[in-house]
Amino acid sequence: MALAATIGAGVLMSSAAEARPEMVGARLADYSPGTIVVKTSERKLYLILDSGHAVRYPVGVGKSGKQWAGTTRIDGKYRNPAWSPPAEVKRDKPQLPDVIPGGSPRNPMGVAAMTLAGGEYAIHGTNVPGSVGGFVSYGCIRMLNDDITDLYSRVSVGTTVVVTR
Repeated sequence: MALAATIGAGVLMSSAAEARPEMVGARLADYSPGTIVVKTSERKLYLILDSGHAVRYPVGVGKSGKQWAGTTRIDGKYRNPAWSPPAEVKRDKPQLPDVIPGGSPRNPMGVAAMTLAGGEYAIHGTNVPGSVGGFVSYGCIRMLNDDITDLYSRVSVGTTVVVTR
């Protein structure tokens, strides 16, 4: 659980978010079924089903200067994870406690988190649904709690995650 406690947070946004994942036709033939593709510019996450179909979810992504792109994999899955703000977040928001327990309404991870290999990022839920759909985080991919619950049930540790700008 320590890995889940090193995930970045973000600035909150009050825009409305779409409520449900959608089955969509997708031109994502470059990706294998089971791959997660995050299109930062669209603020959408796609779970590839086959060469022409995907499940699409609205997401919050990194704010200006906090975005990243690349390929990684899910290296941990956690329900109601505790959260410790990374050094950069703590520097920007020194009033934050060192640890916010899982299940707390103040915990920015929401109901579940899937950590990404090679950094302090995760795909996670949120207790502030209005922040989904914006450029809001320190690099994490933020989802509605219902959507992270759905995605969490569909993927496993080792799933490839591709983040594009």
